Amino acid sequence: MSKHVPAVVLLNSTARTNRLMRVMERRARLLRRRRRKKQARIVEKIVYPPPPVVPDHLQRFIASLTPNEALAYARREIEQAPIVTDDPDLYAPLFRNISNFKRSYEMMELLLKVYIYDEGDRPIFHEPHLLGIYSSEGWFMKLMEENPYFVTRDPEKAHLFYLPYSSRQLQMAVYVPGSHNLRPLSEFLRDYVNMLAAKYPFWNRTHGTDHFIVACHDWGPYILKDHEELIRNTIKALCNADISEGIFKAGKDVSLPETAIRNIGKPLVNVGGKRVSQRPILAFFAGNMHGPVRPKLLKYWSDRDEDMKIYGPLPTSVSRIMSYPDHMKSSKFCLCPMGFEVNSPRIVEAIYYECVPVIIADNLALPFDEVLDWSAFSLIVSEEDIPKLKEILLSIPLRRYQVMQNNVKRVQKHFHWNAMPFRFDLFHMILHSIWSRRLNQFQESQIS
Repeated sequence: MSKHVPAVVLLNSTARTNRLMRVMERRARLLRRRRRKKQARIVEKIVYPPPPVVPDHLQRFIASLTPNEALAYARREIEQAPIVTDDPDLYAPLFRNISNFKRSYEMMELLLKVYIYDEGDRPIFHEPHLLGIYSSEGWFMKLMEENPYFVTRDPEKAHLFYLPYSSRQLQMAVYVPGSHNLRPLSEFLRDYVNMLAAKYPFWNRTHGTDHFIVACHDWGPYILKDHEELIRNTIKALCNADISEGIFKAGKDVSLPETAIRNIGKPLVNVGGKRVSQRPILAFFAGNMHGPVRPKLLKYWSDRDEDMKIYGPLPTSVSRIMSYPDHMKSSKFCLCPMGFEVNSPRIVEAIYYECVPVIIADNLALPFDEVLDWSAFSLIVSEEDIPKLKEILLSIPLRRYQVMQNNVKRVQKHFHWNAMPFRFDLFHMILHSIWSRRLNQFQESQIS
């Protein structure tokens, strides 16, 4: 028996070893499969959610419409919009008229077709800039060009034509640093539009009224000046939406929210805030001293009041204790004064961090103002009232502030960039604003 014992032990050991090896092989296969799936998720094209289900008879009716007939149909449907009292996707107190907005949005989903010109070389065209304070134009370009539902390859079916250039990429490629000369940039755009007008009939057919651009660089409005129809007729979605300069036209153009994206893979990283009871700071601002408004803010409130945390660039001694995002998350009100231009990424940052934005920019056209009621979730303070700022903030009752702060959390989803767009998110809100302007243009042309 003693001679057979080692053999039995050896067989048992071999069996256990084989089982262990099989387990390890299965684990290795599983890990390889997971790695492949992860890599595929990184490189695969975005799979968009399907559009709303449309009955066959309505699809046939829509297919029979010309672009102008479709616009007329959309106008009639919006004018006869059914009353919306409770919608799971929309919070009524945020909207001026939730019923009209919902019906207009549904018409956009049902009808809108956008033609994107192929012309234009990279990096100025078709290459989205996705990081930093000018990234809104890039995210819109990326998501628009990838979209399988709104984009059409047949220009005869289009309600809108998109000029897919990046004002940020144009500045980096053409502007000569230190020259203070924007003329080469405006001439570049002029020549591009003239080329399209000579090659296709679509621009000349409407003199550019059914074309749109999306530009977030501060210079966006100024580099349009060398083409009269481009600056006068085109729908301009601009971050620098200054109504005092005569370029941006309220009601015709679109105010583009400025978003400071720091992580392309996770554009919504660090979004969220603290409850009201965990916000001990009354008001917060930190930033460079650009323009005339911010120095005035510091003059009256820097180092004057413990409740008002007002800085230039956030000092290192302060940021070591509490970071910039944590300051916003710990403040009841976040001040958003204009810099050199009226636009500021702080408005959207405040919304991301669930802090009630206080907008100090007298000539700024607010984003989505045609549908959103900004008084429900923000304060607008005139530049001349900066000396009375604390008095204004303290005059707001706690109950009203709690409602406003809750509304900030509710409105947040309308300012989110998503790698895969969701209904009513920032991409769709911008596109709806452009759609809305096109409907207004069409109605005015029918009246005239």
